[in-house]
Amino acid sequence: MQRRKIRAAMVTDIGGIGDESFNASAWRGLQRAQKELGAEVRYLESRSAADYVRNLTALARQGYDVVFAIGFLMEDALARVAPRFPKVYFGIVDGRAPNLPNCVSLIFNEQEGSFLVGALAGAMTRTNIVGFVGGMNVPLIKKFEYGYRAGVMTTNPRAKVLVGYTGNWDDVTKGRELALTQFNQGADIIYHAAGRCGIGVIRAAEQKGKGYYAIGVDSDQDHLAPGRVLTSMMKRVDNAVFDVCKRVAEGKFQAGTIVYGVKEKGVGLSPMRYTRKDVPPAVMAKVRQLEQMIAQGKLKPPYDAQTFAQFKPPKV
Repeated sequence: MQRRKIRAAMVTDIGGIGDESFNASAWRGLQRAQKELGAEVRYLESRSAADYVRNLTALARQGYDVVFAIGFLMEDALARVAPRFPKVYFGIVDGRAPNLPNCVSLIFNEQEGSFLVGALAGAMTRTNIVGFVGGMNVPLIKKFEYGYRAGVMTTNPRAKVLVGYTGNWDDVTKGRELALTQFNQGADIIYHAAGRCGIGVIRAAEQKGKGYYAIGVDSDQDHLAPGRVLTSMMKRVDNAVFDVCKRVAEGKFQAGTIVYGVKEKGVGLSPMRYTRKDVPPAVMAKVRQLEQMIAQGKLKPPYDAQTFAQFKPPKV
């Protein structure tokens, strides 16, 4: 397969590549393109929403072959920038791309991976109380919340799920405080989908110590507090970004929407290298059975209030 050498870049959302999560995963995808495709890569960090248009425009003007907007908050900015640069390919993660031949949306079934970590949390909780800490209270993060709650309900119908939102993506202290509140209300496992705020959730689990766990998100966050992060719901933004770079390099770019779920290995559990010993084999087997059911289309985790209200847990 003949490939041309490409230049690929990305604009981070607020939180930057130091979020150990979503933006960091996207950057790993570009670094992989550099290593495997010989691509020239770079990123620009957004400090506020005012930076989106400026950053996207700057990279397009610099002649990058493909530019990624990392996060749904850049939808409007991309709609303004992409029509002005028809020779540049654009990808947006989690957002709707403009209906143009040079744009692609990279969408994930976060509810599927969240269901699996919820099933694990439901089976592992000793207090029958678990928590969820979200960032912005928006439909995207509701996919994480409702998938998680359905997973908990499947393996432990008696368990209660505490839910809280930080209202932003980058306040580590607020994430920690919200997690400590939930731990003090009896939760022993808390899943976060809150960007940099989630680092605070992991620190809270570390502070509480043995018997308490956080669940990471987007990237493998298990190493941030070895033994205190039960697992991470890995959202393979890196794979999606690399996939688009490869298509551009091979002259096979396709506009439209690409969806990544359990079946496509777009979402799933981290390797759990610090905590696998803590999980009984029967529990792991149950989670893997549910994973297989999702991949086969036999189980469809809910993604909003309506689908959650209609959800009936499968027997496993």
